[in-house]
Amino acid sequence: MHALALFRRDLRIKDNPALTAAMQHGNAVALYVLDDDADGRPLGGAARWWLHHAIARLQGQLDAIGVPLVLAQGPQNDVVEAIVAQLQADAVFWNRRYTPWGIAADTELKSRLRANSISAESFAGAYLREPWEVQTKQGGWFKVFTPFYKASMALGEPSYPLPAPAPQPKPALCPLGQTLESLRLLPTKPDWAGGLRRAWPAHAEAGEERLALFLESLVEGYTQTRNRPDLDGTSALSPYLAFGELSPRQVWHATRHAQAGNPNTATGGESFLREIVWRDFSSNLLYHFPDLPTKPFQEKFQRFPWADDKPSLLAWQKGKTGYPWIDAGMRQLWETGWMHNRVRMGAASFLCKHLLLPWWLGEAWFWDTLVDADPAQNIANWQWVAGCGADAAPYFRIFNPVTQGEKFDETGHYLKRWQPDAAGYAPGAGGIPPIVEHKAARERALAALQSLADKPAALA
Repeated sequence: MHALALFRRDLRIKDNPALTAAMQHGNAVALYVLDDDADGRPLGGAARWWLHHAIARLQGQLDAIGVPLVLAQGPQNDVVEAIVAQLQADAVFWNRRYTPWGIAADTELKSRLRANSISAESFAGAYLREPWEVQTKQGGWFKVFTPFYKASMALGEPSYPLPAPAPQPKPALCPLGQTLESLRLLPTKPDWAGGLRRAWPAHAEAGEERLALFLESLVEGYTQTRNRPDLDGTSALSPYLAFGELSPRQVWHATRHAQAGNPNTATGGESFLREIVWRDFSSNLLYHFPDLPTKPFQEKFQRFPWADDKPSLLAWQKGKTGYPWIDAGMRQLWETGWMHNRVRMGAASFLCKHLLLPWWLGEAWFWDTLVDADPAQNIANWQWVAGCGADAAPYFRIFNPVTQGEKFDETGHYLKRWQPDAAGYAPGAGGIPPIVEHKAARERALAALQSLADKPAALA
């Protein structure tokens, strides 16, 4: 008999409650199922590239503790039942998901397994808190981040991360499952992933090494440098968190340890941990408001007069808007699968406000091109910047794509790296005529917002 540990976006052996439980049960076998419905839609190309390397890293970690990894493809629940039958497993363990589609699939899986007398248990391993833990005083759910943050912090420190399980004798298995290569996660015709390979180290301890570097060298100035794309001032941990190669509890307590050892990291550390709680907030929104992927959080935006402008959408996607700040970010995204958060906000604002294009078109593009694409984060953040989400940046807050570049790229290094032909951040400075004029686009966006109001709104 075997115990099956089902992996999804938790591709690690440390602080993995499901894996720990499976190994305590005995004869643990790990299973990863490539299921196009796991995130409500197939993974984008950049995320598939990242997933390939994350699985390879996980294989090495599991091998070191004597746990075989079975890879398979298809509908998760059908595959799990088939593998359970082949292994004659008597228990299946997994870490909980909180997306509407993940909850539905896992609820059905638990029912199917238990109906066949297979033990099925799930655990908390994806966030600092479970979505039902952080409540308002009235017992409801938060729609604004700051009160959510305060309520989460009032619950005390998150639990400590679990260590990697002790090795077990590796079970002997007949050939089972697929090879990593047969999942065909990497692009081949053409191989467009050269920029991703240059940007992201592939070795086994890359996530933990980046966390250590950030806490040793960067977190002290994080509050000042996190908005500077010309500097290495962010954690760059988002893809490792998105695929669960690091758990938020690992990141949290490593930061607390750094703060205890160096008082100069206190302020930067708190600012960084606030971002980890923001990640929880996005997950909570999707859990408590499962229509978020298809409906604006603020109902009035269902009447918003979004434009239908395919040429402008294509120009934005390809980094050819004529605004060097926006185009630099979109080119960074295309080459590396990642974009600095300050530039992400500017690029998203430009799409929704300067071009008046709907947020879900931008969200879909980011889903396909980001290595850190995460269902809750992607959806909640796009609605936030479009002005229609929870705790949203007001729609009338329209980022100026010229002054943003001049303010946050003080050295000009970001511009030189991603828009080397541009002499500055003025429209057209990169040799591409701007597709919209800033003042006219801003006025059009404010007029669109005004159309939703029953009475004149105070616009800033």
